[in-house]
Amino acid sequence: MSESAAPPERLPSHTPTCMGCGPDNPHGLGLEVYRSVDSVYADVTFDERHIGAPGLAHGGAVAAACDDVLGFTLWIARTPAVTRALTVEYLQPVPLHQPHRITAHITAREGRALHVAAAGVQEGVTRFTANAVFVVVDTAHFAAHGDISGFGERLEQFSRRGGGLDDDQAS
Repeated sequence: MSESAAPPERLPSHTPTCMGCGPDNPHGLGLEVYRSVDSVYADVTFDERHIGAPGLAHGGAVAAACDDVLGFTLWIARTPAVTRALTVEYLQPVPLHQPHRITAHITAREGRALHVAAAGVQEGVTRFTANAVFVVVDTAHFAAHGDISGFGERLEQFSRRGGGLDDDQAS
C-alpha cells in the first residue's frame, strides 16, 4: 500500500500531561503526531519558551521534541517501551517561530531493543537528526516507577492496533 493510499492517522498523546504532546500541559510543546504507514511525524514551532541563543531554539527543547516524536514509533511496533539512549545531531541552527517537521521511523528491532531514527526539516533543510534506542517494557515497569493510572487505556491500545513489526523486520 502506498503512502498516498491511506490518509495519515492522528495518534493520541502519550498521556494528557506529557511534556511533548499532552494537551493538558500548558508548558509542553503541544505536538500533534500523525502516523503515515511506517513513519510518524509532527510539526513543531519553537518559541520564546524554548529559546537558547537569541532567536534560536535551545538544544534541550529540540532533544525533547525528538524524544517525544521518536516515542510515537511505538504505535508502529505495538508495544510500550522507554528511551534507553538518545543522540541528537544539530546540523544547522534551529530558528524560533518557524515550523519544523520531525519524521521518525523504526530502523531495526533486536529482541527488546527498538532502534529508531528521526530528522527535523524546515523548508527543505535538515536542521537536526536523532537516533534512539527504546527498550520494550510491560505495564509492570510503569506501575513500579510511576503512576500507571495516568496512561488510561493507552497501554492497552498498542495491542489493539495493527501495523506492528515482527522481531526481525525493520522499516
